[in-house]
Amino acid sequence: MTATVPTPADAVEQTRRKDGDQLLAGRATYLDDVTIPGTLHCAILRSPHAHARILSVDTTAARQCRSVRAVVTGEEALTLAGPLPHFFEPSIVGGRTTTVRVLAVDKVRYVGDPVAAVVAESLADAEAALAAIEVDYEVLPAVVEAGEALAEGAPKVFDEWDDNVLIRLPFAEGDAAAALAAAPRVVTGEVHIQRYQTMPMEPRGYLAHWAPTGKLTCYASTQNPHPLRTNLSTIFGLPEDRIRVIATRLGGGFGHKFNGYPEEPLVCLLSRMTGAPVKWVETRADALLVGAREFSHSFSVGFDDDGRILAITDRIVGNVGCLATWGGWSMTYPAGMTFPGPYLVTDYNIESIAVVTNKAPWNGARGYGKESATLALERMVDLVAQDLGLDPAQVRRRNFIPPEHFPHWTAAKHLDSGNYLGALDQVVELSGYHRQRELQREARAGGGLRGIGVAFELTPEGGDFAGSFVRGFDTSTVRVSPTGAITVLTGVTSPGTGNETSIAAVVAREFGVSVAEVSVVQGDTDSCPYGFGNFSSRSLAAGGGAAVLAAREVRERMALAAGVLLDTTPESLVLRAGRFHSTDGERSMSFAEVAEQVYRRAYAIPGLDQPLLEATKVGGPGNFHHAPDEHGRMSAYPTYPYSTHVAVVDVDAETGQVRLLDYTCVDDCGVQINPTFVAGQLYGGIAMGIGGAMSEDLPYDAAGQPVARTLKHYLVPRANDLPDIRLGHQCTPSPYTLLGTKGAGESGVGGAIACLANAVNDALLPLGVRITKMPLSPPTVLRAIRSGGKP
Repeated sequence: MTATVPTPADAVEQTRRKDGDQLLAGRATYLDDVTIPGTLHCAILRSPHAHARILSVDTTAARQCRSVRAVVTGEEALTLAGPLPHFFEPSIVGGRTTTVRVLAVDKVRYVGDPVAAVVAESLADAEAALAAIEVDYEVLPAVVEAGEALAEGAPKVFDEWDDNVLIRLPFAEGDAAAALAAAPRVVTGEVHIQRYQTMPMEPRGYLAHWAPTGKLTCYASTQNPHPLRTNLSTIFGLPEDRIRVIATRLGGGFGHKFNGYPEEPLVCLLSRMTGAPVKWVETRADALLVGAREFSHSFSVGFDDDGRILAITDRIVGNVGCLATWGGWSMTYPAGMTFPGPYLVTDYNIESIAVVTNKAPWNGARGYGKESATLALERMVDLVAQDLGLDPAQVRRRNFIPPEHFPHWTAAKHLDSGNYLGALDQVVELSGYHRQRELQREARAGGGLRGIGVAFELTPEGGDFAGSFVRGFDTSTVRVSPTGAITVLTGVTSPGTGNETSIAAVVAREFGVSVAEVSVVQGDTDSCPYGFGNFSSRSLAAGGGAAVLAAREVRERMALAAGVLLDTTPESLVLRAGRFHSTDGERSMSFAEVAEQVYRRAYAIPGLDQPLLEATKVGGPGNFHHAPDEHGRMSAYPTYPYSTHVAVVDVDAETGQVRLLDYTCVDDCGVQINPTFVAGQLYGGIAMGIGGAMSEDLPYDAAGQPVARTLKHYLVPRANDLPDIRLGHQCTPSPYTLLGTKGAGESGVGGAIACLANAVNDALLPLGVRITKMPLSPPTVLRAIRSGGKP
C-alpha cells in the first residue's frame, strides 16, 4: 500500500477523552456491573497438584449443597462441548500441539488446572460446594524449571510428545560463528528474566445467557470479541449468527484478556445446563496463575576495539508453562525476531526455544517477548562498553542503523523508518546525562553506589500472522444519519486506553466536524463488522485507518450531493467547520442539511442518485512480507516504534535496596494522533517495566506450587515507588500506514527493564559484581553484593 506520509502537523488537535467523565465519576460499567435477572454464579475447582492423573471425581455431595443448580466434571463436559481452538495454533509454524478441553479429563498438568465447576444461586454457595467435591488423584512427577524440562529423561508434560520442546525458532543472518571467531574482542554473558505478568486492575469475567430461543449471548471481559464468537461457534457447533459476544469496558487488558480461556465456553455450557444466565469473575488468586515472559538468554558478542559489534549469538529459552489455548507461548517468536534490534549487525544467530513445564500457562503480556530481547541486547551493549572502558551511550551511537538505511531488512524484520541517533541525542540532553555522570563521580568518591542506565527499545507492532486470528488488518464502518450524526462501528476494541476517542477524532477531521459529533461503537459482534480486537498496538493503524478510508468514501458521496444541492461541482466545494462552502463563498449548506436532503430527496432530484451514506472498509499497514524474498527474509510486523531511556539509581550496599532517583524517556511512535494518550501509554508502560524490573515475581517451589497467590506476595509498584518521569518525543512517520502512526501501546516496558538493569549493574561496578537474574529486588542485589563477583 502506498500513501501520502503524514507529518507531525497532521496530528489531530488535542481532544478530551469521550468517556472521561464517566471514568472519573465512577459511573463506568464493567463486566461485574452487568446484571441480568436470575443470574447464577459459577465457582471452579482447580487442581492442587502440578501433575497428576485424575482417577475419579465424586460430585454427589456437592449436588446436594444449598442452592446448587448444576455441577459438571471434565468427563461429563466431553459430550457437551468440543475441544478449544488455540488463540495461536503452534502447528501453523511447525510447533507441537495438544487437545485442550473445557475441564481436565484424564490428567492435570499445573496447579490451577480446572477440574470441575459448580453453579449456585450465590457465589458463596457455589464456592462452599467446591469443598464437597472429592477428587482422587495419582500424583505424578512434575517438571518446573526449563533446564530440568530439557534434560534427558525429564518427566513429560504431554505423553504424546517425545520431549518438552514446543518449538525451536531460528533467526540468523550472515555467518555469526565465523564473525565471532574473527572478532578482536568477545564477551559472553547471560540474563534471566523472571516469570511475571500484566496484573490488570480488573480481572477477567464472563456472563453467558443461553436463551430458550437458542440464542447465546456472552458478555466478556475480552480483547477479542469476534474471534471469541468464532471459537464458541466451533466449540458448540452453533452458527455464529446465533451467538452474540459483547466485550464490556476493560479495566486493563495488556494481553491478559486475549481469548482462548476455558472459562469462556464453560459459563456458556453452564447457562445451557441451567437454563439461566451464569456469571464467573476471576479471583485475584486465579489471575495470578497466568504467567508470562520467563526467559533465559545465553549470549556471546564479538566487537572491535572501537566498540562496533561484529557478531551476536544468543540461545533463548522460554519457560512457557503448560501449553494452553491462551496463546502466550508465541511470545517466544518476537523474543528472537526482535534481534539485532536497532543495531547494524549483519552476522548473528539467535535461537528461541519454547519449553513446556508444569507451571500454569503463559498468556500475552505487554511487551510480548520484545522486552526480553531488549533486556538481552542492552546488557550486551553495556558489557561491550564496560570491556572497552567507553561510555555506553557512545557505543550505541557507533552501532545504530543510520537513518539513510531505512527501510532496512534483517532476517525477520523490514524496519519502516527511524532516526535512532536523534532519539538518543534527545534523551541525553533531556536527562542531563553528562551532568548526571559528574554527580555519579562525586557520589562514588564519597563511597556511594550510584548507577546510570541507558537503554534503547525497539518494539515491533501490528503483527499479522496468516493462518490465525492474529491479523494486522481490520474493518470499520462509517455511517451518517439523516440528522448528520456520524457513527463509526469498528472491529478493533479498546483495552481501556481511549482509542475510541482517537478514532472519532480522525473521522471528525475528515468531515470537518467536532469530535463530539462522532460516536464510536466497539466490541458488539451484532453491531460491528468482523474484526480481530486489541493487540500489538494496532487499533489506530488498522481500525483507525479503515475508519478514515470509509469516512472519505462517505464524504465523497456527501460532496456529490452538496454539489447538486448548491448547483456547483464537488471540486469547487470546501468542507469546513461542518459546512460545505462554495469557493466563491456565496453558497453553503451544513453537513446535517446535506445528509437530510440525501435521505429525503434522493432519486427525486436529477443527479442526487447516491443515497447510501454508509461505507465499510478494510484498513491496515502495507509492510507485511509473508512470502520469503530471494534471501529468505520475511516480516510479520509492519511498524517499529522505539524509545530511548536514561535512569539514575542509588544502591544501598547494606540492604540491597535500589532507589530510583530520575527517569527520562524519548519515544518515536510516528505521528501522534493524540499526544496526551501517547504520554499516558508511555507512563503506564514505563511503570509496568519498573515493576517488572524491581519487584514483580511469580515464583514456584520445586513441587510446582505457585508462591505468590495474593497482592501481599506479588509486589506491584505503588505511586510512591515511582519518580517523576520526564518524557520527550520524536516523529519519523511510517511510510506504510495511512496516518503515519506506528503504535505506542507496548512502548516503555522493555526500555524500563533494560535501563534499570544497566543502571543497577553500573552502580555495582566499583564492587566488581554483576547481576544476571531479575528482578532487581533487595534480596537479589544483596546476594550479588555478598558474592563478591562469584556466581
